[in-house]
Amino acid sequence: MKLERRFESMANLQIKGMDDALYTTLKDLAASENRSISQQVVYLLKLYLGRKHQFQKIKTPAQVLLELAGSWEDARSSEKIIKDLKNNRKNSQKMSRGFCRESV
Repeated sequence: MKLERRFESMANLQIKGMDDALYTTLKDLAASENRSISQQVVYLLKLYLGRKHQFQKIKTPAQVLLELAGSWEDARSSEKIIKDLKNNRKNSQKMSRGFCRESV
């Protein structure tokens, strides 16, 4: 009986343009986890791709801000809002003197 070994073809990946700091971080991480750099890259890719749906659910600060834009409703005019803001501020000596003046 003859045993045949079948090897799956494995792809190679070359990464260009990686800055030294990122490479050093990757190398240190791989060493701390007893992996080669190639094994670490494959591990991180699998980890990210396995959790990709979780990462896509996280909103960026810009997305949150865009969702809030236009959602504020107030029946008061802008002048009334400004007047209310100014009236509700606490009095401060610094505000009455101004910010840039030196005390004499």
